[in-house]
This record gives sequence, structure tokens and C-alpha cells, in this order.
Amino acid sequence: MVNNQILTVKEMYELDAVTMSMGVPGIQLMENAGYAVVEEICKRWSRCNVSVLCGPGNNGGDGFVIARLLREAGYTIRLGLLGSISQLKGDAAMAAKKWNSKPERLEVDILDNSNLVIDAIFGAGLNRYLSAELMTIVDKVNELDVPCVSVDVPSGVHGDNGQVLGSAIQANICVTFCRRKPAHLLVPGRTLAGETIVANIGIPEVAVSKMPKNTSENTPSEWLSNYPWPKINEHKYNRGHALVMGGEAIKSGAARLGAKAALRIGAGLVTILAPNPSLDIYASQLTAIMLGSLLDLESHLDDKRKNAVLVGPGFGVGAGTRDIIFKILRTGKICVLDADALTSFDNYSTELFNSIHSKVVLTPHHGEFVGLFGVNKKHNISKVEQAREAAECSGAIVIYKGPDTVIAAPDGRVVINTNASPHLATAGSGDVLAGFVLGLAAQGMELFEASSAAVWLHGEISRKFGPGLISEDLADALPTELNLLRYLGQAID
Repeated sequence: MVNNQILTVKEMYELDAVTMSMGVPGIQLMENAGYAVVEEICKRWSRCNVSVLCGPGNNGGDGFVIARLLREAGYTIRLGLLGSISQLKGDAAMAAKKWNSKPERLEVDILDNSNLVIDAIFGAGLNRYLSAELMTIVDKVNELDVPCVSVDVPSGVHGDNGQVLGSAIQANICVTFCRRKPAHLLVPGRTLAGETIVANIGIPEVAVSKMPKNTSENTPSEWLSNYPWPKINEHKYNRGHALVMGGEAIKSGAARLGAKAALRIGAGLVTILAPNPSLDIYASQLTAIMLGSLLDLESHLDDKRKNAVLVGPGFGVGAGTRDIIFKILRTGKICVLDADALTSFDNYSTELFNSIHSKVVLTPHHGEFVGLFGVNKKHNISKVEQAREAAECSGAIVIYKGPDTVIAAPDGRVVINTNASPHLATAGSGDVLAGFVLGLAAQGMELFEASSAAVWLHGEISRKFGPGLISEDLADALPTELNLLRYLGQAID
């Protein structure tokens, strides 16, 4: 089972240092890493011609160990080195000495007649663009119809942000060590890594325990123990009463999608408040969901039983939306801001952040995120750090949506979601997600966990449903996923 904890490149270097300070030699870690990669190779490919591409650092040192062990196992090896043996230092130099053969220069012809490529050029530590010469080699690897195994992180991928630095290896499998890096979960790094395998190389758990635990993959283990399953002695008034702000009739579908999602995920009651001219349209499409006039907003907000509010889907953009949001925020109720609610605060984000209390969730996609938080000009800052800084400066839970949705809390906790399918790229899917968050929050689930659970369920349904998915399917398919989740929780208990 893969551990959900994610470590940055810097944190992994620190972990290596802590491990060595505990008496584990660096060369032993390197030998163990090489053995772990060779073990995965031998599971998948029989003896063949292998090209091992080694860089000038410890990733290259791993490559020397892999080449030696594969040669001992009967594989035919060509090893290409970027730079010279004399430039290698420390553990990498020791590993190269054990190779006991002169490496070739790392050039395109090292790939001739290769049946398998081992990418040990840079790994996770790369923070500069590849040279033109290296990009030529990387592009050639990707053109070959042969499998490629990357050590730690595909060369050309930034280990912390997952972005491509000019060009990057497309690996079939990627073997990393002890814990995954952000690049294994963030796009495009995740797609370039192929199947990611986390190998145990002898780093003691007591050393790992000294590392930060504030970044993880979003899986049910992060929140399932706190999921608000109905209890036998509860009734609908114990399950929260969610309000959804509805817009004009022509955009009424968005609010209805959010409201249905909130009800389906377990909110006891859901009411849409809509403009008077649109009430008949809403009424014709609603059954279990109640309906009220937006003119009566203040009386609804005065009702303490109505504990969570969604604003945004199809609601309209502008000063009127901002005014309504400020009224809602002043009540201290749980508030989920999505879509038009976020766009309404382009150029007004300071006013929003100054009004946010501890029970607010923001759900921006990339364009809305930039509108609220601007473009972070720090070099190579990852989506994880962008979301973390956004949550800290706004005081809200931030769901930074995308194929690698990142959920961040103001206290620094972050989870990265990886199960969403491309079939979520359909009108209204974000409205459903906002409704899922609303419904769980209305039931009293802590907001960070509610957001994480909502995003995971949203992604899991899309993954299993597959082609043909439309937004209406998401809430309708939820009960099947909830039943599976319930059984999983009982099995863990």
C-alpha cells in the first residue's frame, strides 16, 4: 500500500541527511535504490539490450548501480554518462567505481538497438531547463518504440511542480523512494511518470516521522473516519438545511445541479432562493428541493436552522452578487463560493478576504484562481504552494480545481486529488462539486475534510462512469459510490 504522505525535493534531501546521521551510509541507500529499480525491471522484462542514461549527480549514481546489477543478471548494457567520471562526487563516484568499465558519452547513439531505456539523468532535483543537446536525447527516447524506466522522477520534470523544463522523458514506470514527490501527482508530471512505484530503500520510519506531514494524496483514508453517515436516531433537521442562491431562469440549471447534489449527498433539507420572475421555472423542475424568493433572503439567513449557503452557480456576476455574499458572510454561516461568486470578486479580492470567517470554501478553476489571487511570480512555485498560500491569505479552504485538484487549508494542510477523469470536462460538473461540498458541510463535516471527500467522490464517480458522462449523472451515480465507501469504512473499522 502506497503511503499518502508527499515530500518535496528539499524535504527528501533532508530525510536522506537525517537517515545518514542515524548511521545509514549514503552508498547503502544508493545500492538499495538501484536494487529496487532492478527488481521492478526483472519482474517485467527478460534479458535484453538496455541503455542506461546517467547524469552527473546521485541520480546518475543510481544508474551505475542499476547497470551493474542488470549486467550481473545477464542483460546487455550500454551506459552513457553526461560529463566525465572525474566530475562525479561522493556516493555517485563510489557507485561508478564499482561499475568497473569506462562509460560512453551520453549521446543519441547510446540508444541504438536498445530494447529498454533506463532514465537516470536527473531525477527530482532538476531546476533548470535542459540543454538543446539533452532535449535531443530525451526526444529520441520518446520516439523509440521501447519501454523506459525513470529513476525517481522522469528527467526534464521539475520534482516539486511537475512542469516540463524544455522536454521530458515519457516513462512507462517510475521508481521513486520512500515517499512520492509532488511531481508524481501534479500534471503533467503525473502523466509522464507512468506507473509510479514507491520503493523501500531502508530509510527508517523514525527518520520519516521527523518530516512534515502536511501534504498528502487525497484518498478516503484522509477523511473516511469522519464521514457523516446518518445515525439511527437522527432526522432530517439534524442533517443540516442548505441554501442555494439561484439566478435567472435561463441559468437555473446550475443552481438546481448544486442543490440536487447537496441533497443527494445527505443534507437533510435544501432550499433554492431565486428571483421572483424565475420562480415558476424553478418550481416546474423541483420536487424534494424547496423553493423560496430571493427577496426573503434576510429572513432565511436569520433562521439558525439554515446553516450552509452556496452562492455562484448561474447566479450572475457583479456588485449585486458581492452585496449578497457580504450579507451571508456576516451571519457566520458555512459559505461555499463558486463560479459567478468568484468572478464577481475580480479586482475586489481584498474586500472578500477581509470579510471571510473560518467557515468558507472557495472553489476556483485556474482562471478564477488568477482573478482572485493574481499570478504568483515566484520561480517554479508549484500548484500545491499556490493553493497553500491562497488559503493562508484568504482564510478560506481553497479547492484549486483541475485534473490535479489541490485542496488547501489556512493552517497549511494540503491534499492532491488524482482520481478525476477527463470526462468531468462537461457543463455543470463544477456546480455538482460545489453542491457535494455544501451538503457535507451542512451535515457538520469539517470543511477541509468535506472538501476533500467531495472532490474524491466527484472524481471517483467520473472515473467509473467513463465516456458519455454529463453533470446530471454525477449526483444520480453517487449512491452506488457511497455504498462502496460505507463498506470500505466498515472493513477498516
